[in-house]
Amino acid sequence: MDDDRDHRPDPDALLENLKAEETRAVRARLKIFFGAAPGVGKTYAMLQEAGRARADGDDVVIGVVETHGRPETEELVAGLPVIPRRVALHRGVQLTELDLDAALARRPARILIDELAHTNAPGSKHVKRWQDVLELLDAGIDVHTTVNVQHIESLSDVIQQITGVRVRETVPDALFERADELELVDISPDELLDRLAEGKVYVPEQAQRAVQNFFQKGNLLALRELALRRTAERVDAEVLAYRKQHGISSLWPTADRILVCVGPSPGSERLIRATKRIAEGLHASWGAAHVEVLGAPPLGDRDRERIEAHLRLAEALGGEVIRLAGPTVAGALLEHARQTNVTRIVAGKPTHARWRDLLRGSLLDTLIRGSGTIEVHVIAPLDEGRPPPASPIPREHPGAWAYGSAAFAIAAATTLGMALADYATIAEITMLYLIAITLASLGGRGPSLVAASLAVAAFDFCFVPPKYTFAVSDLRYLLTFVVMFAAGLVISTLTTRLRRQERDALIRERHTAALLAFTRDITAALADVDVAAVTVEHLEASFPVSAAVLIPEPTPAGSAAPGALVAVAGLMPLAPQELGVVRWAFEHKQAAGRGTDTLPGAHILAVPLLSGDDAVGVIAVQAKQDPRRRGGTAVPLIESIARQAGLALGRVKFADQAREATLRARTEEMRNALLSAVSHDLRTPLAVITGAASTLRDDEDRLPAAARRELLTQIVDDARRLERVLANLLSLTRVESGLTPHRELIPVEELIGGALTRMEGTLGSWKVDLDVPSDLVVPVDPVLFEQVLINLIDNATKHGAPPIELRAHRDGATVVLEVVDHGPGVPPELRSTVFDKFVRASTAPGAGLGLAVVRAIVEAHGGRVSAAGAPGGGARFRIELPAEHPAARRPAVDELEVLPVRPVPPVRPAPVSEPREAAAPAQEPRS
Repeated sequence: MDDDRDHRPDPDALLENLKAEETRAVRARLKIFFGAAPGVGKTYAMLQEAGRARADGDDVVIGVVETHGRPETEELVAGLPVIPRRVALHRGVQLTELDLDAALARRPARILIDELAHTNAPGSKHVKRWQDVLELLDAGIDVHTTVNVQHIESLSDVIQQITGVRVRETVPDALFERADELELVDISPDELLDRLAEGKVYVPEQAQRAVQNFFQKGNLLALRELALRRTAERVDAEVLAYRKQHGISSLWPTADRILVCVGPSPGSERLIRATKRIAEGLHASWGAAHVEVLGAPPLGDRDRERIEAHLRLAEALGGEVIRLAGPTVAGALLEHARQTNVTRIVAGKPTHARWRDLLRGSLLDTLIRGSGTIEVHVIAPLDEGRPPPASPIPREHPGAWAYGSAAFAIAAATTLGMALADYATIAEITMLYLIAITLASLGGRGPSLVAASLAVAAFDFCFVPPKYTFAVSDLRYLLTFVVMFAAGLVISTLTTRLRRQERDALIRERHTAALLAFTRDITAALADVDVAAVTVEHLEASFPVSAAVLIPEPTPAGSAAPGALVAVAGLMPLAPQELGVVRWAFEHKQAAGRGTDTLPGAHILAVPLLSGDDAVGVIAVQAKQDPRRRGGTAVPLIESIARQAGLALGRVKFADQAREATLRARTEEMRNALLSAVSHDLRTPLAVITGAASTLRDDEDRLPAAARRELLTQIVDDARRLERVLANLLSLTRVESGLTPHRELIPVEELIGGALTRMEGTLGSWKVDLDVPSDLVVPVDPVLFEQVLINLIDNATKHGAPPIELRAHRDGATVVLEVVDHGPGVPPELRSTVFDKFVRASTAPGAGLGLAVVRAIVEAHGGRVSAAGAPGGGARFRIELPAEHPAARRPAVDELEVLPVRPVPPVRPAPVSEPREAAAPAQEPRS
C-alpha cells in the first residue's frame, strides 16, 4: 500500500494541468511561421497550409498578405477569400492596412496576417499589427502569422551588433512565447541568395542593395543560428511543459562537456575509453587532463612514458589534451572545470589502501565535495588486484659536504651550548639544536635526519643528567628527544618541498623566458632560412639536443607532388631512415619517431610545423634521452616552439605571396599606364606617316614637287619622333631591368657632338651655346648617356625657348653637365616629381617618359640629376657624375668612333618667322 501511495499523482498537479488544458481548449490558437530572414518562404508555407485547410472545409480568410510581386505567392492567394484592406491617407500617400473591424465582423475561424512586426499607418486603431492580432485572438479567432528572428524584441541589440542594422519594428517576446505552435521555415544562405538573385525576394534594384548590406552570407549564417537557437529554446520549453504535465521527475540529459583525469596508472586507459563512450552517447565534447603537482617529487621515466602514452591515446580518440599544474590534483581539475564550463568529471575508483587517504587525503573525496553542480563519474578499473608498483623516482642525492655540514652544525651547537651551560636553560639549548637542524635541512632530507639524530644523541650525552652518559634519569627528557627528532623531520620535509617548488618555478621561468625570447626573435625573421635558424638556435639552447629544420623545396610548375624536404638550418646529419620519419611526420601532420607510437625505434623525434591546416616544415630533434621524458616540461616547450615556428613559416610564405601579388599588380598597373600613355605617341606619328605615304602613293603624278618634299619631310620627322619614343622605352626597360652600364672614359665634347648631330633635324635653326672643355672626360656608357643628352635637348625644344646652353665642367671629383633653356621654366611644385614616369604638366606631345629615362640612366651611372630655374627665366637641368670609376676604361685609338661636332652658329636673335620659336609661347607650362 505504501508503494502505491508513493507513486500516486499529486492531486494539486493534476488540477493545475486540467485547468491549463481547459484554458488552451477555449482560447484562440496562434501559430507563427518563423524564419531567419525575408525570402525563406514563411508566407508561402502559411498559404500552402491555409489552402489545404480550405480544401478540408475550414473557414480560412486572408487579412493581410504581402506577395512582393512573387508569382508563386500570388497564385496561392488567388485561391483564398480576402478581406478588403482599409485605405489610409498619410501626407498625400495612400496606404493599405488590415481592416480590423471588418475582420471582427466577418469572424472567420482562421485569419492569415503577414508580417507581424509591421507598424500600422497613422490613424489606425493600433500602432502595431501585433496589437491587432491580440485583439483578434481575444475575439476567439485563430491567427496564423509570420515573423523573422530580427524582429524579436530581446534580440534587437544582438541583431544590430551582427548586421550593423538597427531593427525598429519588433514583436514582444511575450507574444512570441504566447504562440501555441511555432513552425520554423528554413533554407540555406546560399539558396536564399540564389532566390534573391532570381528576383524572388525583391525587385532587382532592391535585391542589389540588400546583397550589399543586410543580405551578406555572414549575416545570414548568424541569423540562421539565432533562429535555430530560438526554436530549440521553444522546443526545450515544450519538453519541460510536457514533463511537468505528465509528472516526469527523472533527469533528461542534454549535451555536456566531460573531463577525465589521467595519471601514470595503467587504469587511465580504461578511464579514457570510458569517457570516449560517454561523450559519444551524450554527443558531448571531452578532454583528458594531467596535473603536474607543484613541489611533488618528479615522476620516474616509466611513469612519464605511461602518461604521455595515455595523452596520445586521448588525442587519437578525438579528445582534447590538457596539461595543468597546481598544488593539488583535485584543486587544479576543479578550477579548470569551472573555467571551461565542464559538466562532468570522470575519475578512477581508488585501489590503494585506506591509510594513504587518511595521511595524504583522498582525490575522489575532494573532487566530490568540491564539485558543486558538476557531476562526478567514478569508473572501476578492470583489474581489482594490486596496482603495479610505481617506477623508481629519481631522488636528490646530497653530497658528502651536506652530511659534513650537518655534523658540523650539531658540533657547533653543542660547543656553544656547553659554553653557555651556566647561563642558559635546557629549553634554550634545545632551541640551539633546532636551529642547527634547520640549517642542516638545507642540504636535503638525509642530512636533516642525520642532524636530528646527532642532536638527540649530543643533547642526551652533554646536557641531560647524568651527563656524559646516554642514560636518562628523568623520563620527561624522552619527550624532548621525540619532539626534537620530529621537529627535524618536519623541517626537513617542508624544506625539501620548498626546494622542489623552487626548482619547478625556476624550470618554468626558464622555459617561459626561452619561449618569450624565441617569440621575439621569430617575429623579426623575414625568410624561411631565418625562421629555421632561430628555431634551431633556441631549441639547442633550451635542451641538450641536436636539431634541424627541414622545409619542402619549391614545387616545380605543373607538378602536383610536394617537393623534397631539405634541411635549411641545423648541423645534424640525417640518415635515409631518419628522412623517412621526417617525411611521414610532414605528410601525416603528426609527431613521429622516438617516444611516439609511430616509428618509435627511430633515433630522432620529428615534430611537424603547421600553419593552419597545412604542414610547412618539420623539426627533427636528436637527444641522448627521449625529450618526452625530460621531467614533463620539455614536451610543452618543444610543441610551443613548433607551433610558433609553423606560424612564422606560414607568415613568411604568405608575405612572399603578398609581395608577388603586389609586384604583379604594380607590373600590370605600370603596363596599363605605359600602354595608355604611349599609345597616343605611337599612333600619332604612325598616322601621319601612313597618311603622307598614302598621299604620295595615290597622288604622285598630281602633287607638285614642293608638296612632295613637305610630305617626305613629315614622314622623316614623325619617323624620328617614333624612333625617340621607342628609344626611350628601350632605354628605360634596360636600365630598370638591372642593366649595368658599360663605362668608358669618353670626352664630353664627343657626347654632346653626337647628341647634336642626331637632333639636327629637330633643332633646325635653334641657337646652341657650348661651354665644354676639350679635355674633359667622363666615365659613362656612350650609347646610354647620349640618350640622356638627346632627351634633355628634345625637352628644351618642346617647352623652352632659344638659345639652348650646354655647359660642362669638373668640380672636384664630380663632372657637372648642364642643359639650360630660356622658356617658362619648371614650376616649383613640379621640380621634385618632374623626373617621375608619366608626369606631364602641359598639353605638349609626349608620353612623360623622357625625363624618367634621364634619371634612370644617370642614377645607373652613380650620379644624380636635378631641375631648377635659370637666371633670367628658363629651366636648368643639372647632371652630376663621378669623374673617376674603376670599371671605366679608355678605348683604344682604333675603337674610337669620331663623332662630328655640329658647328654652332653665332649667337643671334632667331628670326621671328621661325615656326618653332613662334610655336613656343613664353608662358607655356613644362612637362
